[in-house]
Amino acid sequence: MNRRLLPVLVLAAALALAGCTGKDAVDQTAGGQFRFVSGTQLGKTYAPGDRKKPGDFTVDKLDGGTMTLSQTAGKVVVLNFWATWCGPCTTETPQFDNVYRQYKGKGVAFVGIDTKDTRSKAQAFVQDNDISYPMVFDEQGEVAVRLGKIPALGLPFTVLLDKKGRVAAVYLKQLAPKDLEPVLDKLLAES
Repeated sequence: MNRRLLPVLVLAAALALAGCTGKDAVDQTAGGQFRFVSGTQLGKTYAPGDRKKPGDFTVDKLDGGTMTLSQTAGKVVVLNFWATWCGPCTTETPQFDNVYRQYKGKGVAFVGIDTKDTRSKAQAFVQDNDISYPMVFDEQGEVAVRLGKIPALGLPFTVLLDKKGRVAAVYLKQLAPKDLEPVLDKLLAES
């Protein structure tokens, strides 16, 4: 292979893997429904005109009962996919709980989606870490498919919905509060 071509190929691959925003990040032919194409760059959101509603879901809560995505209508929503066997998840989830406690009175809802895990381990983790936001149990990983065929290839990942219930961002990596809070502020400021 030509030595000059290699850096160009590496750069092209890195850009492709880094995700994008705008029209290219959301499949525009999905009949008004969100269909995942690629992740959003950290701190960025899809342009409001490019956002689409995800598919709805009803799933069992870890503490009993069920939850439907439509129950969060009118709020900015943080959907965080995690599992107890995922090291970054066990760091991120308690940090997200701190952000949730800060933002719940401002119109932000958090939903933890425990996936590819065992219910008893997830329940113990939530209790041991005093996680206060709702947690649902999605052993089969079906919620990501219902939302818009988001590939659950790695955990954690986070989907943000705007106040109109449209997908505003999909972050395919661990987030820190400093990454999440400015985006929540931006989404809360939108009309």
